[in-house]
Amino acid sequence: MHALSLVFFMCVLFVNGNDNESASEHSLELTQSLNLARQELIQETCGRITWKWGLDDLLPSQLEHILVDDDHRLLYCYVPKVACTNWKRILMILEGKWNNTDVLSIPAGLAHSPGMFRNLSSVSKEDRDNMLENYHKMIIVRNPFERLLSAFRNKLEGDLPSAKYFQDRVGRRIIKAFRENPSNESLEYGHDVTFKEFALFLTNKSKELADVVNNEHWQPITNLCHPCLIKYTLVGKYETLLDDSLLALHTINASHIQFPRLAHTSGTSEKLHNYFSQLDLPLIRKLYKLYKYDYKIFNYDLDNIVGFDLG
Repeated sequence: MHALSLVFFMCVLFVNGNDNESASEHSLELTQSLNLARQELIQETCGRITWKWGLDDLLPSQLEHILVDDDHRLLYCYVPKVACTNWKRILMILEGKWNNTDVLSIPAGLAHSPGMFRNLSSVSKEDRDNMLENYHKMIIVRNPFERLLSAFRNKLEGDLPSAKYFQDRVGRRIIKAFRENPSNESLEYGHDVTFKEFALFLTNKSKELADVVNNEHWQPITNLCHPCLIKYTLVGKYETLLDDSLLALHTINASHIQFPRLAHTSGTSEKLHNYFSQLDLPLIRKLYKLYKYDYKIFNYDLDNIVGFDLG
């Protein structure tokens, strides 16, 4: 059994015990063991990848996703579609930008408003290096295709205001580029992009669509957070979000804040299968290629989508 799988098995075994203080201490210790195993795996995997650039080669814009909380000595690289709204809300509470500790009382739009947080792109090289050496560094990750599907369903399907925004600015252009004989209604509203058209848009490398292909909601996590250049000390996963968030809050001495217990969406594997079955294998391979470093570095596979890993 892989060391990481063994640690996870132990976590499940112990966390299901009594809900008393010693059980919660056990739980924190086991979550930390799992966290350390994830860190080791990232370092091992990154050690096998040759990068053409180092930290000093990154543009300031490539560090904008790494938020800075000096009081709690925390750097947090936020990843859209991986609990970043709630973690931004928590940062607002930690930084005194909200007057109570009820995380869900903060409007999502406010948490995402421009200029709300300082990020690593705005600090000097000397301060940046000091922070990277001495601060806690947190990232929360998710199965890349699961995250991708969540972004598609949230931004290009349905009639939420955020979906309308993306349909108007991105959906119309996808339909124009990839649909034969689109209706006038589709070209006007961009409201019925298919998952196959979305996959073609991501894999086509069209220069005309480059400005929207690189949107943060479907950018690979490795492009947003640079896990082979920055040594993250808190590595959470969407699958163990509550435990990992409890550990992070404990680590930065903020256990007085409760991370919201979210109702996990049911039928995730069925949804993945339904949407990805619309794509042929060569297109899935192209899509996988875009996210292959996310898959390898964060130890995910494609078993639940195509029944085997594309490696």
